[in-house]
Amino acid sequence: MKVYTKTGDQGMTSLIGGERVFKTDSRVEAYGTVDELTAFTALLADRLRTDARLEKETDDLNRILSRSMTVEALLAVGENGSDKVAPLPGECVEWLEQRIDAMQAALPAIDKFTLPGGHEAVSLCHICRTVCRRAERAALRADQEHGIDASALVWLNRLSDYFYLLGRTLAMHFGAEEILWIP
Repeated sequence: MKVYTKTGDQGMTSLIGGERVFKTDSRVEAYGTVDELTAFTALLADRLRTDARLEKETDDLNRILSRSMTVEALLAVGENGSDKVAPLPGECVEWLEQRIDAMQAALPAIDKFTLPGGHEAVSLCHICRTVCRRAERAALRADQEHGIDASALVWLNRLSDYFYLLGRTLAMHFGAEEILWIP
């Protein structure tokens, strides 16, 4: 099977269920942005994989990668496709919330925003966080126009918080100065 099909040469693509839409469709924008997030998440996991002390974080990111693919599929559902992709189980969001709570409990409290930087891995977390926020906005636009499975929207909202706290956690792990924004 060839990688290229030529079916998209006129700016159209197929959603799950067979519906043909323009590549500028809000659902395509949303799942494309989650795909970008997935690639950055994989890069972050690859960077952490070299530190055996970060095995849990790497395992978490691998789990997130799998869930992100499910979110992409949920965003790619078109007409006649709703029975082809199961929503994220509730325990997926609960797991993410537990990971967020555990990281937050282990970090010193702050009352200011943090700036990206201090270590490459921390900066990658902020890239993931900001791409995740963009993906969430795109998914919300798609939801307004077409209706999107609510589990995908909740997941994206929590996931950006996860990346923020992972960045703070990695700053502490690597002994990087956490840069607070002081206007």
